[in-house]
Amino acid sequence: MGKIDTALGIDWTQCELIECVPGKVSGRPVVRGTRTLPEAIVGSYDLGETMEELHQGFPTLSVAQIKRLIEFAHAQSEQQHHL
Repeated sequence: MGKIDTALGIDWTQCELIECVPGKVSGRPVVRGTRTLPEAIVGSYDLGETMEELHQGFPTLSVAQIKRLIEFAHAQSEQQHHL
């Protein structure tokens, strides 16, 4: 439990940028080597934040990492809608 973002239906464990570490953010999926929740990034993007704004808000992540998380989430969402 806790590995699937129930709000978005995303199985973050399938993304290479994500790790789940017991005791780190309650074992929730986070961006590898950080305490950043991927749904925070995707949610902000979906609410209209630009890549530049996201990078400013999450400076420990590269723009490429941010783009990958968004692409992964949207691909997972598309798969959920086709099931």
